[in-house]
Amino acid sequence: MLLRLLSSSTGSSMLTNAWSGVVRLRRWSQVWRVAVSLLLVLCLVALPIGNAQALSYNKETLIDADFSGKDLTDSSFTKALLRRTNFSGANLSGVSFFGANLEDANLEGANLSYATLDSARLVDANLTNAVLEGAFAFNAKFNRATITGADFTEVLMRTDQQDILCAIADGTNPTTGRNTRDTLDCY
Repeated sequence: MLLRLLSSSTGSSMLTNAWSGVVRLRRWSQVWRVAVSLLLVLCLVALPIGNAQALSYNKETLIDADFSGKDLTDSSFTKALLRRTNFSGANLSGVSFFGANLEDANLEGANLSYATLDSARLVDANLTNAVLEGAFAFNAKFNRATITGADFTEVLMRTDQQDILCAIADGTNPTTGRNTRDTLDCY
């Protein structure tokens, strides 16, 4: 974000004006004050405004918790107990669910793009219309999961789990327009 601002005309002119003010100063105390002010401005510009902050819920017990509709981008639920937790409509892009227990969790319509689901337990989970594009789910368990309309494009998973999902795959994802069977490479 900082690079984007500095490369923009506003950020570039702000930085140029501040630097030319430093160059014109003759006393070191003034130079020091301007330099500190410039550093503070750069730090404030780099802060995310209005964006979700990544949170850590590692090893937490969050049974029946409600995260529906939340933006949890890049958060971590590593080895968390999340049975029956509601993540419907949540933005879980880049989230780590490594080793998490998501049994009976509601992930309907959730964005799980590029999430880490390795060793996660998604038994009986509701993944209806979820987007899992690019997720890493190699040792994940999807037994009895509901996957109608889910998008598994480029999800890395074991073939035994892929076979389980292909046996029940149906529907088209309303967000991506992709057919669930096609995204799972079911033949």
